[in-house]
Amino acid sequence: MSKRLNDPRRLDVARFADAAGELVGAWPLEMMARLAGSVYRQPSNAAPAPIEWQVRGERRKTKAAEGQIWLHLRADADLSLECQRCLQPVSTWVEARRSFLFVAGEEVAAALDEECDDDVLSLTRALDVLELVEDELLLALPLVPKHDVCPQPLMVERGDSPQPDVSHPFAGLAALKAKTRNE
Repeated sequence: MSKRLNDPRRLDVARFADAAGELVGAWPLEMMARLAGSVYRQPSNAAPAPIEWQVRGERRKTKAAEGQIWLHLRADADLSLECQRCLQPVSTWVEARRSFLFVAGEEVAAALDEECDDDVLSLTRALDVLELVEDELLLALPLVPKHDVCPQPLMVERGDSPQPDVSHPFAGLAALKAKTRNE
């Protein structure tokens, strides 16, 4: 394979698919600024585990002479996210498994994307696999990262003010009304 086919930062998808190419690698989290911004920052000097990825190209035969160009992506990351209950770090395994059909032109991609369940992208001669991996891992992040059981009990602050009766729907309003009268 030529050097151009082995460059994941400028991948010629059509030639890569024709050659049934496969690339495997690992990138440090720091190379993916948007994903790194979602990670819990710990004061320790330990670097996070690298992002492992793999892409495989495929040209599928169809009735059309040129066939279909496919790129299969796998990416895995062990990320430290912030638990939304206790606000402490929670180790989260994030994985992306996607297959992309590449077609000529944005209009064709948009039309096919609406019609079929496959992920359709416009064919490009220089695809940046790093950006594609980062995009897919961002989409795979949990909406609400949390521990199954938080390591420390949750701290609940209790004020000196009496709590309104929550069984009555207007109890909170009555408490606010009484508070404004006293001021």
